[in-house]
Amino acid sequence: MPSAIPPYQQIVTEIRTRILTGELRPGERMPSIRQIAGRWGVAVATATKVMAALRDEGLVETKVGAGAVVTLGRGQPAARQRQAGAGIPKQALNRKHTLRTAIAIADREGLDAVSMRRIAAEMGVGPMSLYRHVAGKDELVMQMADEVFGEAELPAPGPDGWRAKLELISRRQWELCRRHLWLPRAVSFTRPLLAPNMMEHTEWTLRALDGLGLPMTTRIREALALHALVVSAALSMAQEAEAEQETGVTLDRWWLAQQERADALLGTGRFPLLAAIAEETVTDVDGLFEYSLARHLDGFAAMLHRDAARRQ
Repeated sequence: MPSAIPPYQQIVTEIRTRILTGELRPGERMPSIRQIAGRWGVAVATATKVMAALRDEGLVETKVGAGAVVTLGRGQPAARQRQAGAGIPKQALNRKHTLRTAIAIADREGLDAVSMRRIAAEMGVGPMSLYRHVAGKDELVMQMADEVFGEAELPAPGPDGWRAKLELISRRQWELCRRHLWLPRAVSFTRPLLAPNMMEHTEWTLRALDGLGLPMTTRIREALALHALVVSAALSMAQEAEAEQETGVTLDRWWLAQQERADALLGTGRFPLLAAIAEETVTDVDGLFEYSLARHLDGFAAMLHRDAARRQ
């Protein structure tokens, strides 16, 4: 007869036993979410629930550069955490506090670590109390993204000239993505979020293009293309941070490990142009963003010049 215990709880029980018996020692690295999914043959979502449950029990914590490790305290169950947080004033349990707690978790551990249960444990309240402020995970992520977009100050009317304005808003959004590495994953272009702070960014960009004689179709496509440029570059940055957190291997150490193979390939003389590229050029994500932004705006300026010539 099949077990009635959900698969994620079976995995939690196995890992908990390994921790409590000392097989996994305090400070030792835990398997990553992807490794759990592969080893036990479950979906990534199930593996994420496993890690969240172990964190809630106080058996696992996340350390920057090391990923998830067995906690030195060997467990402070979620019930005890709630008891310790029982003194939180009721007025603190509001939408703002809930979103800021969720954002802090995502900033430390990534978007997959955010759940209503996890937020409740952090705040020292029952999970059901959070549903007065957010309907579920999808709405929570939307509101988190909107809260973060509200951090960027967009001056009115902004600097002179369309190019300076577009550079300003692109760099403000880039700063947000650097501060909150999960943010690019929360943005959709095919199903845009109807969130006021994010909509204000689009509105500001459209106003920056006033007076250029462009149809609204071109203006909205430019606003979306510019935002896509920021998000695409930021995704590379986020993927690197995620890889470093899961493996504990920094980008410098990764390149060092690849050095022998790189030298062998580049030393054949088959790739003379690639061999001439400095390593720091490839890993400079900020430089890639600035280059992409400049070339995009150069192309937009050329389009404006061409259209002006046609009108004349």
